Amino acid sequence: MKKLNWLALALCACLGFPAHAQQTVTIKGKVKFIDDGFKMTVYQREGTKQNVLAEAPVNADGTYEVKVPVAKPGEATLDCGKWQSVQVWLEDENLDIDFRGLDTAKVKIKNPPYVYIKGGKNNELMNMINFESYRNYQMMIAISQSVYRSGMEDGTKKQELSMNLYDASGENTHAHLRYFAEHYADRNSVMVAISRLGDSDADVVEPALKQLEASSATGKQLVADYRKAEAEKKEAEERMKVGNPAPAFEFQMADGKKGSLSDYKGKVLVLDFWASWCGPCRQEIPNMKKYYEEFKGKDVEFLSVSIDADKKAWEKARGEENMAWPQGWVTDGGKAVMNTYQFGGIPFILVIDKDGNIYKKQVRGEGIKKAVEDALSGKKAEAPKSIGVMMMGAAM
Repeated sequence: MKKLNWLALALCACLGFPAHAQQTVTIKGKVKFIDDGFKMTVYQREGTKQNVLAEAPVNADGTYEVKVPVAKPGEATLDCGKWQSVQVWLEDENLDIDFRGLDTAKVKIKNPPYVYIKGGKNNELMNMINFESYRNYQMMIAISQSVYRSGMEDGTKKQELSMNLYDASGENTHAHLRYFAEHYADRNSVMVAISRLGDSDADVVEPALKQLEASSATGKQLVADYRKAEAEKKEAEERMKVGNPAPAFEFQMADGKKGSLSDYKGKVLVLDFWASWCGPCRQEIPNMKKYYEEFKGKDVEFLSVSIDADKKAWEKARGEENMAWPQGWVTDGGKAVMNTYQFGGIPFILVIDKDGNIYKKQVRGEGIKKAVEDALSGKKAEAPKSIGVMMMGAAM
């Protein structure tokens, strides 16, 4: 399946836009079902960081109004009480957006309804992009249910069928994004469609960028920032390729001393990024314990580094889990190391070889054991196959 290139969303984070004076965009609407303390939040992503631009409460009658300062045009998320959200384009269009809001069903399933934006032509395109994302997600649910109910007994074949159907749905979404880029380059929000495409789409992306670049000073700056973000993304991807040195970073050990990856050079290292609040991370700890005992004394080290923003939460979870190997913590909630190591979700587990090079990324369960055994045996590291860019997505 294709994965969302969340780094592409950073195109709005660059400095610039001399022709765009800061202004305020008003977003208003009504939420049908609310709860105490319900609020609307507008934020933008910058790499792995989430920058809140504005917040406002939802009134007792369900109405709301958010005044959003816009220093430069770009994509943003409007979150409704953490139950629903919608992607919008912030520039010079005031928006009217209604939400259903709180899930009132007895059994709550994370599948909120489509949200429509009333605005200008930039957000007309956002409606189409959002609808494509929504339908892609509905197709994934339908595929999962259909395969589950198919009566197929072979688990491997069921999984293979599911993945093939997911890919087909993803290709359909990809085709629509190409269409948007090709035919809607007359508006700045086309950058959202472009940001979800990849290197293989240069035949439609480049003409769209050139058209937008020639349209206005703002369009020219958007294109310049996109090209800069793409160059930085490629540099980051190159840095994290299998076989390259694992990037250095510092962390605080449980005893308060500073730790470094260089402390583990000469040993195969299993490096685990986790957090106390991450359920899948804590579910993976029994595997880590199992393989720690299995490889003890065999030139293998384990290191878990928490990205908890709250040090006390890390200390509490560390005590609960009773992990016998070295424990580290980064002080900024993981922002720097997530950007350096290019991950947006945890657990993120790597195996690093004795020379300090990246051997295997994103290993879980038995994959940890196999990667360690291969690294110990001197087997050549194999880079994972590229799986492109996806619309749906993401993790943190």
